[in-house]
Amino acid sequence: NILGVNINFISDCIGDKVKMGLDELKEGEILMLENVRFYPGEDVNDDKLAKEMAEPFEVFVNDAFSQSHRNQSSITGITKYLPSCAGFRLLEEIHEMNLIKDHPIHPAVAIIGGAKIETKLPVIKFFEKKYEHILVGGKIANEALDQKIEFSDKVVLPIDFVDDRLDIGPKTVEKFKEIIAGAKTIAWNGPTGKFEDERYAKSSNEILDAVIASGAFVLVGGGETLEILEKNNAMGEISFVSTGGGAMLDYLSNSPMPGIEVLQN
Repeated sequence: NILGVNINFISDCIGDKVKMGLDELKEGEILMLENVRFYPGEDVNDDKLAKEMAEPFEVFVNDAFSQSHRNQSSITGITKYLPSCAGFRLLEEIHEMNLIKDHPIHPAVAIIGGAKIETKLPVIKFFEKKYEHILVGGKIANEALDQKIEFSDKVVLPIDFVDDRLDIGPKTVEKFKEIIAGAKTIAWNGPTGKFEDERYAKSSNEILDAVIASGAFVLVGGGETLEILEKNNAMGEISFVSTGGGAMLDYLSNSPMPGIEVLQN
């Protein structure tokens, strides 16, 4: 409906089914292949699988920023066997990430929530060097407090909570909103409470309202954060919505991005 062309699907990524599907394509049609994650060799960047994926095609275009932090057959391995380039969306993601990473308009504020402190800590440390404030909520705030992780004064941790720390409390929300109101650049990844339970979505919803009202350039990424936008019909209110969650964190913390590096090389 969006493209106005026929999209044919086949339940394979390699072999005769793919070749037959290509032979049957009419000019302007698209052939959609099976999910590459169904192939055991994909995650380990199996060279044989990469070669088989490449065999029927002439060019490889990586337009998946959200997967470019992975070293896998369909992301890096395939580039050994086909002329390869970045797609327009991937280039756009890199451009926007570089803006908030290297050239933010100040004051700049990062909002980091969700779970798994070990995955979020590197990006918090990065933002400490570049941004005026890093607002930390969600499960990672609980973990940071429990583990007594030391941060600079730029990192703002919750000062109160709701119901066994399932959401940040009203005093913390007000403090976060005051900081957000003065921001010119905002990067947001991760909810500040257990948002899937409506009782604990209050802080995330209020922070979203504050982010929109700030008038700042706002970049949002991460599947859960995007769910908050969707629930509030706010996708169109954000300057740039990234397709990446883990990829966004890795890119901003200068972690390896094999899918991008292989194209640069």
